[in-house]
Amino acid sequence: RLPKHKKWRKTCAFIDAEHALDPIYARKLGVDIDNLLVSQPDTGEQALEIADALTRSGAVDMIVIDSVAALTPKAEIEGEMGDSHMGLQARMLSQAMRKLTANIKNSNTMMVFINQIRMKIGVMFGNPETTTGGNALKFYASVRLDIRRIGAIKEGDEVVGNETRVKVVKNKVAAPFKQAEFQI
Repeated sequence: RLPKHKKWRKTCAFIDAEHALDPIYARKLGVDIDNLLVSQPDTGEQALEIADALTRSGAVDMIVIDSVAALTPKAEIEGEMGDSHMGLQARMLSQAMRKLTANIKNSNTMMVFINQIRMKIGVMFGNPETTTGGNALKFYASVRLDIRRIGAIKEGDEVVGNETRVKVVKNKVAAPFKQAEFQI
């Protein structure tokens, strides 16, 4: 759940594709773990089906999927280590986004996809950075944020937080290309 004030209390689901949620740490950060719906799916398809079912149910206000890079297609999980699965995750996400988009709009659910940056090999000009999962998420997203750690906050020699920069990469609902810095 989000902020404590009753008027702003929202029901949230966390789809933990990374299987990395630490409930003790999350509670310390202010997450109401007792009322957070948590799922740890085995495959990318399972994660996206859960997200779709929750969206269609109208039972949640917000769904967080952590992370796009961990949404591994079933065929890749069941295959051998050396098998080539080029484009499989991108196709899975493209199909899912076509299905999810209308349901998200109709249910007024906020869906947050956490993603990671990868480096493009052999890029000489332009930005060598890209995000995983193909182009569907970039296309369907209403808002895309680039969030980066730009420094450390120290008390003596101990790191107690991060200096963070957020850039609005895409925004269909307000002005894009703004940025802000904050401590967390």
